[in-house]
Amino acid sequence: MNSAAIPLPASVDANGPLLEVRAVAKRFGTREVLKNISLDIASGEFLTLLGESGFGKTTLLRLIAGFEQPTAGEIWMSDERLDTLPPYKRRVNTVFQNYALFPHLSVRDNVAYGLRVQGAPKNEIAGRVDDALNMVKMTEFAGVRPSRLSGGQQQRVALARALVNRPQLLLLDEPLSALDANLRKEMQSELKSLQREIGITFLFVTHDQEEAMALSDRIALLRDGTLEQVASPREIYARPATAYTAQFIGQTNLLRGEIRRGIATCGILRWSLEEVDSRAVFSLRPETIRLCPDGKRQTNEVKFRATVRQQIYGGASELLEVDCAAGQFLRVRLPACGPLTGEHDFVFSIADAIRVQE
Repeated sequence: MNSAAIPLPASVDANGPLLEVRAVAKRFGTREVLKNISLDIASGEFLTLLGESGFGKTTLLRLIAGFEQPTAGEIWMSDERLDTLPPYKRRVNTVFQNYALFPHLSVRDNVAYGLRVQGAPKNEIAGRVDDALNMVKMTEFAGVRPSRLSGGQQQRVALARALVNRPQLLLLDEPLSALDANLRKEMQSELKSLQREIGITFLFVTHDQEEAMALSDRIALLRDGTLEQVASPREIYARPATAYTAQFIGQTNLLRGEIRRGIATCGILRWSLEEVDSRAVFSLRPETIRLCPDGKRQTNEVKFRATVRQQIYGGASELLEVDCAAGQFLRVRLPACGPLTGEHDFVFSIADAIRVQE
C-alpha cells in the first residue's frame, strides 16, 4: 500500500485536536439523547464510541456527519465551525453498517461515484479510484458487482468509496456487525492496519467491548447520553472510573463496603487503606485473584478462603465462581489448571482493588 496516495490536508494540525465537540446536546421531542458532550479527537487517532444501544453513539456520529443538527453546543474541525456547514462541505465521510453499495454498478464505479457527483476532473478520477482500491486490496475486483463479493470484500469497497474523497475524518457506524465471528476478527486486524498506514482519523461506533479494546487508541464510553469515561483501552480496563465502566468493560467483581480507621472491609475481605472514613466500592478483576496453595501472603496482599461452586473451562483459562461465605461470591479467572473442588486459599494484591464511583 502507498500511504501517500491520500495525503492529509495541509490544514490539519498534527499537534492539536482535529475535531472538537463542545458541550453538544441533542433532543428528539422531549427525549434528550445527548447531554452536554465535550470530546476532542486528535489528528490520526482511532477513537471508538462505545456503549449500549440507545445511548447516543450513532446520534453523535450523525451530528458530526451533518445528518442531524445539535440542539445545543458546537462542533469544530481544524479551527472551522463544522455544525453550520451542510454535509457535502464537510471533510468527513461515513461507512455505514449496511455498506450501501449500488448493486447495479461495478466496484470501480461504486468507488468513483462520489467523485463524479462532486464534479472531480475526469482525468483525476481513474487514478484516485485505483489508489483507493489498492489501499484496501480490491484492485482485482474492480469490474465485479457487489453481489459477487463476500461481506468482508464489500466492507473494503465501502472503505475505498469513503477514502477516495480524501476525508480528514472517517466515521464508521458499526461496519463489522454484519460479518460472521471469524471474518469480523480478521477485518478488525485489517481495519487497524489500514488506519495506521493511511493516517486518517477514524471515529468508530460499536457496542462490542472486545472490538473497542482491540482497535482503539482511546475509548469514549457513553451511558444514557453522557460520557462515562474517556481513556485508552489499557487505562479504562485497569483503572475504571465508575462501577458502570468496570462492569461494562470486561468482567469484574464489585466489592461494596466501607472504610473505617484506615481499614477497608468488604464482606469477609479486609485490607489497610489510607483514605478517609466512608462507604466505598472497589473493582477487582477476576484474573487478579490467584490460588495460594501454600497459604502464605505478602504484606500488600489480601488472602481469603472460599469454596469452588462452579468451574467453566475456557481453553487457556478457567473461570471459577467461589463462595466466600455469608452470601459473598467472587469470580476468579485462572490459567487452565484442571478440575478444582472444595475449599482453597486465594490471594490478590491490594493495588488491584480499584476504588470506583457508584
